Amino acid sequence: MNHQRGATATRTAESTERRPDHPYEPQARYVAPQPQPQPQPQPQPQPQPQPQPRPQVSDGGGRSVLEGAFALLEAVERVEEAGLTRLAAECGLPKTTAYRLLEQLVELGAVERSRRGYRMGPRIFRLGQGWQPYPGLRAAARAPARHLARITGASVGLNVLREGQTLVLDWTPGEHAGALGRTLDSGAWPWFTAAGKVLVAGAYPRLPLGPLPGSWRREAEAIRDLGVAFDREDVAAGVCCVAVPVRGPHGAPPASLSVVTDPAHNLDRLVGVVQQTARTISAALRGR
Repeated sequence: MNHQRGATATRTAESTERRPDHPYEPQARYVAPQPQPQPQPQPQPQPQPQPQPRPQVSDGGGRSVLEGAFALLEAVERVEEAGLTRLAAECGLPKTTAYRLLEQLVELGAVERSRRGYRMGPRIFRLGQGWQPYPGLRAAARAPARHLARITGASVGLNVLREGQTLVLDWTPGEHAGALGRTLDSGAWPWFTAAGKVLVAGAYPRLPLGPLPGSWRREAEAIRDLGVAFDREDVAAGVCCVAVPVRGPHGAPPASLSVVTDPAHNLDRLVGVVQQTARTISAALRGR
């Protein structure tokens, strides 16, 4: 008996030692585990192709070949006709480089050889005749400008505003032009010529580069009100001019029409016929 009691006591002690720390809770309803969303792989950014630098072909003077060629063309235009030494000096190019480029331009017809060296070639002339800042401007103005030159005896210019300067796009010499010549072909600050004043006044407030005279705003208002600008020997002695705007379909006038004559002409009497010619050109532009 004593032995059995000892065994019972031992089992009781073991049972007490193995009892869980927390009271027994009935088993909860089984819920199947939900699959966890797997992280989607993030697309890796594709490397963007880097623009390849355009190869620059040097002409030996620290500039590209095209820059060197155009520098030579501009030098030929400035001096009209010159030899290799002067043209190379004008452009700051080595003589060997200038010679090579000039000979290539000769082959292309952009430059031609002359007794004194090189001069502008016929291909540049043909290409230049095609330039116009407004479609159809040359064609619309050609016949009316010739008619105006014929009935007035004065020279007629079709002028545009480009890079802050007034440029003559087309020129029709008059019967009595004499030594007036093409007075604007090298470009001029637009508020010094009647042809340029009309363009700048119409472009307001988008004025070109350069220093504006203090009286310009008042003068521009008068030009817009009257629709005409005058040059009474302001630029050159013996040269007078009447200029009016040529109107496009919208916006600033794309060109001005000018009549260049001598002081013997009454400029005020020319205004009406010049304005009528400009209206004819404007109507042709609007009809495109």
